[in-house]
Amino acid sequence: MGTEIRTFYSLKEMNDNLVEQVGQYKALAEDYSQWLGSFLRSCEDNHKDEDWFQKSVGLQKKLPAQGKKMETGQPARSGKGKGKRAESSCWIQSAGILICSSEQGEAEILFEAIESINEKIRGLEKFRAAIQQLERSGLGKNVNYIVYFKDDVPQKIVLCAKRDMQVTDNFRFSADITVPGVYQ
Repeated sequence: MGTEIRTFYSLKEMNDNLVEQVGQYKALAEDYSQWLGSFLRSCEDNHKDEDWFQKSVGLQKKLPAQGKKMETGQPARSGKGKGKRAESSCWIQSAGILICSSEQGEAEILFEAIESINEKIRGLEKFRAAIQQLERSGLGKNVNYIVYFKDDVPQKIVLCAKRDMQVTDNFRFSADITVPGVYQ
């Protein structure tokens, strides 16, 4: 989703949601890591002496398994640069996007995706630890939690006292929607 605001009605509901998100991201990181491993093995015969391939193999060995913490100071990408990533020479800028037709480019986007996913996992786990601390401090059950998510990672919480407990606990909305002409 990217950026959104969601309301949770308990810390348990929020924690369960975060556990589910972490699990999904870990599975995705594992899938991409396996794809990367297979890809690098298939490229070995043709590119084993090339600099980008050697760097990729070295970085792939240092990738965290299923979202564990990365070694500090060691980015999981094959590009060089400080701050914003400097793109390798295999990329061509066209109409505001970068295009590449080499195997090096495929390896780079896999590393970049895995790095981004692992960063999200770390952010979610950090936020989860924070809400567990809130739970231990005895934050009340009469509170709703409005959470601001940026890039799928929670950033801020607004605490709102539950207004009319009787109304919120008893009110339910149910509807059936029929769209004519969809099933023909």
